[in-house]
Amino acid sequence: PRPVTAATLSCRRYVAGGQCKSRAKLEGKVVIITGANTGIGKETARDLARRGKVVVACRDIAKAEAAASEIRAETGNQQVIVKKLDLADTKSIREFAEKFLAEEKELHILINNAGVMLCPYSKTADGFEMHLGVNHLGHFLLTFLLLERLKQSAPARIVNVSSLAHHGGRIRFHDLHGEKSYNRGLAYCHSKLANVLFTRELARRLQGKSQRRAEFTANALHPGSVHSELVRHSFVMTWLWKVFSFFLKTPWEGAQTSIYCAVAEELDSVTGQYFSDCQPAYVSPRGRDDETAKKLWSVSCELLGIQWD
Repeated sequence: PRPVTAATLSCRRYVAGGQCKSRAKLEGKVVIITGANTGIGKETARDLARRGKVVVACRDIAKAEAAASEIRAETGNQQVIVKKLDLADTKSIREFAEKFLAEEKELHILINNAGVMLCPYSKTADGFEMHLGVNHLGHFLLTFLLLERLKQSAPARIVNVSSLAHHGGRIRFHDLHGEKSYNRGLAYCHSKLANVLFTRELARRLQGKSQRRAEFTANALHPGSVHSELVRHSFVMTWLWKVFSFFLKTPWEGAQTSIYCAVAEELDSVTGQYFSDCQPAYVSPRGRDDETAKKLWSVSCELLGIQWD
């Protein structure tokens, strides 16, 4: 093997990005992480399991159990619980929330991490375009169903994993489900923009309701370009990811900003922000459009058949 040069090391350090330095413990606290059986979700669960109780919410129970038992063995924390959650099916989301609320009296951190990327055109069980349905609407409904429990457990945090890809997105209200025209790359970008707008509007609404700003926060983040299974639907991206793996974050590096948003003490009263590499990051003008955020909120409620005022 070639010797590791100083330039190689500094390039690697740059790629790795920011690291969460917080040693905050989560004793007696409960965290839900969606899609925590692989990639950055699994690394987020591994870290938070060293701090408190973690609920791993996944579609594939076998994979989730394998990940959870590995995390239990490594951290010595038996409080890593697996629950079935399919974000592409509102029935599954409601069942998950119902069971969770029956079994857990508190919820302090909700990390909406799961996501799909570059899917060929398909729809969820409820007829939503897959990217919008899983990445935005699924998490929107989940947050709605768990909100009261989060409020009762305050101080509480909601962390939405978005992406730098939100810069390429726009909310196409005339064709939300891509029935008139569909591009899987753009569909992913649109859904990630929806994550940013949802976070912004949620934070605005929560601030209005809460007496103390610190009680309840909602923030979004870009994890970085991570070497993970997220690109599995694209042969070209899978190949590129392999070739350029040196320039991609590992899942552990990619999880750092999620962990930071979940536990960092300095974010106790920070809400409605967007982070990358454990620091505030630039949001696209479309991601700062309050009118679009409000409209997306009401359209999402309509699609899901819920009233969320």
